Amino acid sequence: MEDISAKWPGKQRVLVILAHPDDPEFFCGATLARWAKSGHEIIYSLITCGDKGRNDNNKHIPGDELCALRHEEERAAASVLGVKEVNFLDRDDGYLVADLALRKDIVRVIRQVKPDVLVTCDPQNLFATYGLNHPDHRAAGQVVLDAVFPAAGNELFFPELLREGWEPHTPKEVWASLTSQPNVVMDVTDTWDLKIEALKQHVSQIGDPAKLEERMRTRLAGDSTPENPRYEETFRVINWR
Repeated sequence: MEDISAKWPGKQRVLVILAHPDDPEFFCGATLARWAKSGHEIIYSLITCGDKGRNDNNKHIPGDELCALRHEEERAAASVLGVKEVNFLDRDDGYLVADLALRKDIVRVIRQVKPDVLVTCDPQNLFATYGLNHPDHRAAGQVVLDAVFPAAGNELFFPELLREGWEPHTPKEVWASLTSQPNVVMDVTDTWDLKIEALKQHVSQIGDPAKLEERMRTRLAGDSTPENPRYEETFRVINWR
């Protein structure tokens, strides 16, 4: 399960499409930081603004204000990681369905950005370390994969997008994060601190930053030792190169 990104031919444009603010940081923030430090261009397109991300820390904030706040928090987090650009589709949080309307919107984003590499999440991962995986995560992963193949690179799908000026485009690689069936493991020890710092920007979601950091530092790779702590992020990668 080698790091195939080490063999990329030059600087790559990476498009991250996930459901909520904080998903990129939790799922693969250390990998994104590593890529940014290597000079790759990273762009986020988040499907919702996470306006239903309720907890005791933010229960007094109305949904529209929480949406705006989470925009700000995500941009701050992305800046920590070295992300170039953050965009939102602002679909309804908690109600995502991998339907044709959303698929067309995702195809449009792919054709607009024309990424070499696309990052999303694994739609087959029903369970997560915190229990059940959020349905928006699964819907986001499904609709992104459905958009990538066969629609994004085929002019016969959504011909109205051609009339808008968006030519077909297929990413060379798709990296599915939050997966239980990885085929690539990234050693992200050197950028784990950046991941934690980025997560701390999501103030409305994390509650106690010290407890968050303590929790994140327990997520050690299997072969870690007290003298040599290591951290990893895993992916299911589909390669068209």
